[in-house]
Amino acid sequence: MAYTLTMPEVGETVTEGTIEKWLKQPGDKIEKYEPIVEINTDKVNVELPSPVSGTVKEHLVKEGDTVLIGAALATIDEVAGEKPADIAPPKPTEASAALAPAPAPPKETISATTKTAGNGRDDGANRATPRVRKLASELGVDLALVTGTGPRGRIVEEDVRAFAESGSKTGAATAVAQKPAATPHPPAKAGADEEAVALTPIRKTIARRMTESAAVPVAWLVIECDVTGLVALRSARKAAFEERHGIGLTYLPFAAHAVSQALLDHPYLNATWAEDKIILKKRVNLSIAVATERGLMVPVIHDADRLSVTGLALAMTELGERTRDNKLKIEDVEGGTFTLDNTGAFGSILSQPIINTGQSAIITVEAITKRARVVGDNAVGVRSVVNMCLSFDHRVMDGHQAGAFLQDVKRRMEAYGPDSGLD
Repeated sequence: MAYTLTMPEVGETVTEGTIEKWLKQPGDKIEKYEPIVEINTDKVNVELPSPVSGTVKEHLVKEGDTVLIGAALATIDEVAGEKPADIAPPKPTEASAALAPAPAPPKETISATTKTAGNGRDDGANRATPRVRKLASELGVDLALVTGTGPRGRIVEEDVRAFAESGSKTGAATAVAQKPAATPHPPAKAGADEEAVALTPIRKTIARRMTESAAVPVAWLVIECDVTGLVALRSARKAAFEERHGIGLTYLPFAAHAVSQALLDHPYLNATWAEDKIILKKRVNLSIAVATERGLMVPVIHDADRLSVTGLALAMTELGERTRDNKLKIEDVEGGTFTLDNTGAFGSILSQPIINTGQSAIITVEAITKRARVVGDNAVGVRSVVNMCLSFDHRVMDGHQAGAFLQDVKRRMEAYGPDSGLD
């Protein structure tokens, strides 16, 4: 009997994956739980284990193909009488396995085959990603009544929002969402003296999310911090810190600590817009923008407010290395509630960042520069100054809330001095 292997869900926001490499070829024997294919998502690379033992019969997609969750990948002539196993989300590829703990038996599993409702009724959940199902729950939408306009009838976020805004109780409510989006300009084609560069999955994801973020009503503020004390602190401690921990001491973990602590007192900066409500996040999960050759990645330091400057420095170094080496795990890039970007690393002194999708604000730390400033009543001195720029979702908060947060961050940044602790 032939078993059909399908693309499983591999993360809350992952809707598709690219076949990076087939690990088993037609005719090869395979054991249950043995990896059969390596899949590249817009976040990480994962290996998909086989839910059955048998012989690989046929590849239904080629290496390099991008397929949606639920799409058929291959057929396997399975061992007669064997029950297919439910498989947990695919494990990281071999490159990252050494950093990941051995997986424990999951309490909730994800089947490698497309699930159907037990009563034969399509409840819509089979045609929606976890992110879409979460949105439907928040908006009180019954997915069984929604007509999907995505590929192969999948329900996308726009379908759910259109249904909720219509107030209708029938699937016809999504008719407005079924209209194809207008294309103002035809796609450009490369000329004889030009080169067309194919989009990678990461580039496509960045483009999609930045386009989504552009629809958010964003306001922007910048504040100037006198960090002369911080510069003196780092200068005095960096040699001992590197000798003790084996990593350099940069300014970013100090900014991360100041931001994480300030977020505890300003919950609307650690929130998300949910159409009919604002959801305040109780955990401070700090997203850190990391530039790589593949594109901008944003791994997450979970519960960043519980870490010291040293703890944040160690966490940032580890995440940064694994990001650049393409060794991130799914959990490393999910759950972020607020983003910190070190644009000062490029020499920038002023920038206007784009808010990460699903968050309400993002802050940048610019380059520290020497500037003449008034010191005391009438004296003028040379001080170390840094700009911190904040973009925020004006639906979630007003300027006075964003300004109060920035003032709190400024106070914390300016409080660092030679006697400040790192642990």
